[in-house]
Amino acid sequence: MSDQFDVSLEDPDLLGEVEMTTNLIIAASEAAGPLDQDEIDAILGVVPENGDPAAIGE
Repeated sequence: MSDQFDVSLEDPDLLGEVEMTTNLIIAASEAAGPLDQDEIDAILGVVPENGDPAAIGE
């Protein structure tokens, strides 16, 4: 009888989401207070519409 829970995780999109969530959890646990939006965007690699990562938070 095969184990229905014995499956390999081969979904690159899901793995990426898990990595981003893990990074947020680690950053939040190390922060003295709540993370602001700029910190969250930087952790997630969000780039502003103009494409300049240095413009995050402007």
